[in-house]
Amino acid sequence: MAHYRPVSESKREQFRRYLEKAGVLNSLTNVLVALYEEQEKPNNALDFIKHHLGAGPEADDAESLRLELSHLQQKYDQVMEENKELRNRLLQYEPAQDVGTE
Repeated sequence: MAHYRPVSESKREQFRRYLEKAGVLNSLTNVLVALYEEQEKPNNALDFIKHHLGAGPEADDAESLRLELSHLQQKYDQVMEENKELRNRLLQYEPAQDVGTE
């Protein structure tokens, strides 16, 4: 069992260094300190952490972009339908191009 523990600690140490190198530990520490220093603690600490890590606004942005995409898709469909109608009306009033060349 003595052999197993050092291997596990070694993996933990490697993982800790990995997190530290990637800046994860620093970011988490900063967010937790900000939460600790809040005068009025938020009702939902997880939302606070998500917001300060950048996960919150991105989710809001993604939802607003989905809504905008839906709106623009509807507008595109309307414009394409209008274009189709106008082309049909134009064909009623203009002679076919083939006939005019004879």
